[in-house]
Amino acid sequence: MKIILSPAKKMHQKADDLEVAALPRFLPEAEQLLGALRQLSYAQIKALWRCSDAIARQNAERLAHMDLRRGVTPALFSYDGIQYRHMAPSVFTGPQFGYAQAQVRILSGFYGLLRPFDGVTPYRLEMQAKLAVGKSRNLYAFWGGKLAQALCEEEGERPCILNLASKEYSSAVEGFLPPSARFVTCKFLEETNGKAAEKGTLCKMARGEMARFFIVRGAETPEAAKEFTGLGFRFLPERSNNTTYVFWRQGKGRA
Repeated sequence: MKIILSPAKKMHQKADDLEVAALPRFLPEAEQLLGALRQLSYAQIKALWRCSDAIARQNAERLAHMDLRRGVTPALFSYDGIQYRHMAPSVFTGPQFGYAQAQVRILSGFYGLLRPFDGVTPYRLEMQAKLAVGKSRNLYAFWGGKLAQALCEEEGERPCILNLASKEYSSAVEGFLPPSARFVTCKFLEETNGKAAEKGTLCKMARGEMARFFIVRGAETPEAAKEFTGLGFRFLPERSNNTTYVFWRQGKGRA
């Protein structure tokens, strides 16, 4: 089983964490994307990033001096979004790091597919960014079936994937999997005043908690998710099926 996660926009470099195990598998592709980004004007990359001037200036500076092979940080420690804070990798034990390296994969618009201890440098490039590269009109076309193929090569004849990524990222994998693959998505709903909905920040928190749940337990199959109760969620069998596990919690207000 592989557990797929989204990356985070907020990133940093840290020199005091565990060592990098390897460079990313798709480093040549990342170098190609870097070249395409460097050809854009500041106005073009700011529009591509859809961010404030302060963030654009910071990332433009990063882009100008980016080195993809030196001064890199393990991906698991480089991302600093809500999901990763709730996963809390800084307090993992040795065996838990081993499980994460073997089972967890991070999807990335820039790096494609990352193992937790692949060395990365801070970048800004969402999968849905409208960046044309060569004959590819966007990043979904650029990556094509490469990410799904890489996951399947690791998993063997009957791939099994637990999806804890957002739709933006899971879409780069799900549609390219063979019929033999099992793809299970965890969906987190909060009910308020009788209406259940997925809430962005809460979903990120829950995905991080679920990832930690699997890593701490060393779970081997998606079925282990059914025992998850983090953040007050509980599994709803009546609203779940073989491809979607639904988790529910009561929010504020009266149902």
